[in-house]
Order: sequence, then structure tokens, then C-alpha cells
Amino acid sequence: MSVYAGIDFGTSGARLAVIDRTGQPLFQIGDRFQQPTDWTKTWKATLFHQIQQVPTDLRQEIGAIAINGTSSTVLLCDGAGQPIAPPLLYNDARGAGELDPLRQFFAQQQENSPPGKDTVLSATSSLVKLLWWQQQPYFAQAHYLLHQADWLAYLLHGQLGISDYHNSLKLGYDVAHLCYPNWMERLGILPLLPRVVAPGTPIGLAQPQVASQLGLSEHCQICAGTTDSIAAFLASGAASPGEAVTSLGSTLVLKLLSKTPVENGQYGIYSHRLGDLWLVGGASNTGGAVLQQFFSAAELEGLSAQISASQESSLDYYPLVQPGERFPINDAQLRPRLEPRPADPVAFLHGLLESMARIEAEGYRLLQTLGASPLTQVYTAGGGAKNETWNAIRSRQMGVSVIRSPHTEAAYGTALLALRGCHNLPEN
Repeated sequence: MSVYAGIDFGTSGARLAVIDRTGQPLFQIGDRFQQPTDWTKTWKATLFHQIQQVPTDLRQEIGAIAINGTSSTVLLCDGAGQPIAPPLLYNDARGAGELDPLRQFFAQQQENSPPGKDTVLSATSSLVKLLWWQQQPYFAQAHYLLHQADWLAYLLHGQLGISDYHNSLKLGYDVAHLCYPNWMERLGILPLLPRVVAPGTPIGLAQPQVASQLGLSEHCQICAGTTDSIAAFLASGAASPGEAVTSLGSTLVLKLLSKTPVENGQYGIYSHRLGDLWLVGGASNTGGAVLQQFFSAAELEGLSAQISASQESSLDYYPLVQPGERFPINDAQLRPRLEPRPADPVAFLHGLLESMARIEAEGYRLLQTLGASPLTQVYTAGGGAKNETWNAIRSRQMGVSVIRSPHTEAAYGTALLALRGCHNLPEN
């Protein structure tokens, strides 16, 4: 078997990528979800459909498959792996009422700062969703709490109750010591929690009947997965401490590879484990959504070309779509600052891009101040990565080179995970 497949289940659709042993892309396909009435049926149909779309000869050569899912999208399943309730998606905050009891629970613990406390204290964390489910009348039927990627992999390998430590971070799993912390036992939920392995770990062969149905080899391994955002990081090429990836989408997301982890609930900073290194991240509410309020795509391209990237703009903005910021400033009431606005649209855009670059640079400085490795290089992904003027401004503000990621698709990063897992290569 000489090729490897990664499947990315994002918020609006799914993508599959096949690569060879050198990481060369061989095949890719994508599907959008069409407002499903039953998410699990849609996910399963999409998973099977995408595998079946791989050309037959290539499909027979797939030696391993890994799947990523959206962080904190979870399912509650019975003993046969069937969902007993609709899944709770990544942004579902119906469990917010469990936050105060959880904070009180932590306050009563003997540990001064229980591991993972800040990570799970979010209305959308996997743990909070499980605690909300615990209050529902059908909870007694539950045997397994599975993340989206766990359940999809189970459909292929047939083994229930297995997850990876990327997906399990927001469930409360202690990624530093690779175990569930003692405080989780006191919540009465341990029997439902999955066994956690390293992302990319081979779990088992595709079930014979599934392999036959999908046209896979009987030797195809199914590996533990990851989350969509980490898969995108893996795709970037960043591999050494100090290398970072900034995603320039509607918001600004920073991820810095570090020798040491950083946890800070005040700024929403937490660390994912990547082998022996740590992926330290933070997210600002500034970003492309602000630019789209003022400029079309064509205007952004044309006006950017007229900006002198080596000349710093004197305009000092804090571009936000609406009030509220968490990183690198923690202020829920922080108001957008977009004045004064010059009549010249080139000058206005220059001020916006410069100010966003300052926010990005301040974010990386904060991560380093809190203990992360010094920044050495930034890979850039997302729609804004195509703007070379912005990249030059960002490089000047941060004092390091900024380069476009050679690969940006999460499916590609997940395929790399399958490749590395099957050949015992370092996760990072």
C-alpha cells in the first residue's frame, strides 16, 4: 500500500485528499452539506460517497485513512454505536447553564488549578455538552460519548470508544500527562469517555464488509484522527519550534509551535499537544470580515497593489465588526476603532491592513510573553493569504518572514497524519 487518504469534515462540507508517501497530492474531492435534517446520516453518506469517488486503482492502493472533525462536535451513542440523540455541533451552546455548576465544582476541588479547567469552561466544550446530556431523560441509554471524527472512523473500523488527544482536549483530557484527570471521576461520567490515543495511531483495519462495499484493500488501516484546525496546521509545513501559522479568514487565528505549553483562560489561550511539542493558539475578532464591510474582492486586490508596503501607515485602528475582543486584548466591550477615515480608499485600506498586522504581531508577542517559544517564521493560510501587500506589511510588523503555506487544505494535513501514523513518523 503506497497512498494515504485524509478526510476533512468541516462546518459546511467535507473534503478528501489522497497523497503518496512523499506527500505529493494525487486526488482531491469536496462536497457541501445540503441543510441536512439528520446530520449523522449525512455524515455517513458523505464519508462513503467520497471514498467511492477515488479512482478504483488508487482506492485499492490506500494503505491508511484518517478523519478530522470540527472541534467539540459530539455524539451520544448506545452500546451498538447508534446515536441516541441528534449530535451537538461545535457551536451549540445549549449547555451554557452547566458552566456555573462546573465553576463551583472546580472551586471545591483540592487542586489549586486542576489540569484542563480553563479548556472546558466554555459553553461549547465537549465536557459541557456531556454534562447537559447528563440531565436529559434518555441519558440512561448512553454507553459512549464520541466526537464526530471518532464516530466516522468507527463506521470504518468498527471499534467503539476510541478517540485522539486533539479532539479530547475540550473533553477535559490531560494532554500533558496523557490521562483523564482525577477530578473527572467525581463528575460520574468516566464510563462513557473514550480511550484516548495519539492522533494518527492505527486503530484497526477497515471492516471486511465495509472494505468490500467501498472498494478498499483488506489491508487498509483506519487511524485515529484530529480536529479540522489542527489538520490545517499540519498541512502548512510548519514543523519546528517558533514556526507559526496565521489563518486570515473572517477572523484572525494564530497558532505557534512551542517547546512549552501555554494555558491562559483570560485570553482564551490553550495548547494542543503535537508529539513532543505544543501548538499554542489564540484568536482575534479582527480579520477579513471587517475588510468585506468596506471593499469588494476586486477592490481589495486593486487598492492593495497601490499601497507601499514598506511605508508604515500612521492610522491606528482596531478593526472589528462589532464590539468585543478576547485576544490579544481581553475586553468584551472593546469598541471598533475605525476613525479617522481618510477620503483616499488606498490610505484607508492601508490603515486597516497595518492595524490588523499590529494586532497579529501583538498576539504573537503575548504568546511569547506567556512562555511560548520565540517566533521565527509565519506561514499564512486563509483567503487573506493571497494578498502579498498585506503579507509584506505583516512581515515588517512581526520582524520575521511571512510565506504562503504550500498546502492549506485540512484534508491534506489529515492525509499526512495517516501517512505518519502508519510509518511511526513524528506527529510534527
